[in-house]
Amino acid sequence: MIPLGKETTIELSTLLQRAVAVRQQYAALEQHGYGRSWTNEEIALGFVGDVGDLAKLVLARNGVRYIPDTDAKLAHELADCLWCVMILASAYNIDLESAFLHTMDALETHITAKLGEASTADASASTLPK
Repeated sequence: MIPLGKETTIELSTLLQRAVAVRQQYAALEQHGYGRSWTNEEIALGFVGDVGDLAKLVLARNGVRYIPDTDAKLAHELADCLWCVMILASAYNIDLESAFLHTMDALETHITAKLGEASTADASASTLPK
């Protein structure tokens, strides 16, 4: 569940369904305007553009670039990026929830191992003669 405000939550599956529904609407609009809908590759390229926009907004949010209404635009761009990730996951039949949990488990295992190596190295260094 994703927290929305103080007490409201929403299931990832609900967000995915909404993302796919909006993608279907875009596909119809693209078909009407271009004679075909975007390919997965074009959606991925659009995502790259969205990530670039996100990077500029992060700079603005941190005071090193001026963009009016930064917070609202940042929220919009984060949601846009999430939408692209969801659409690409759906297009390639990726169970995003499982993939996310698996990736977080792997990252935590990696970090824990690295922290263990660092503390072992620190302990070894502290026993060396000075």
